Amino acid sequence: MTTIKITTAFLTLGQFLKEAGLIDSGGAAKWYLGAHPVTVNGAAEDRRGRKLYPDDQIEVAGQTYVIVSA
Repeated sequence: MTTIKITTAFLTLGQFLKEAGLIDSGGAAKWYLGAHPVTVNGAAEDRRGRKLYPDDQIEVAGQTYVIVSA
């Protein structure tokens, strides 16, 4: 399980994908979410604007990530 630290109240799913190194730019988020299964707290998610908060768990590309406050 990998942790992603945030200093703001939330992080969008598109920002998360970039922060996790899965995409190079924010513009690739829509394509990535359409081509790869992503779950947030166990539910399938394809909205790049989905807000992620501390303690949210994201599963993507065989990895599990957890959002934590810095």
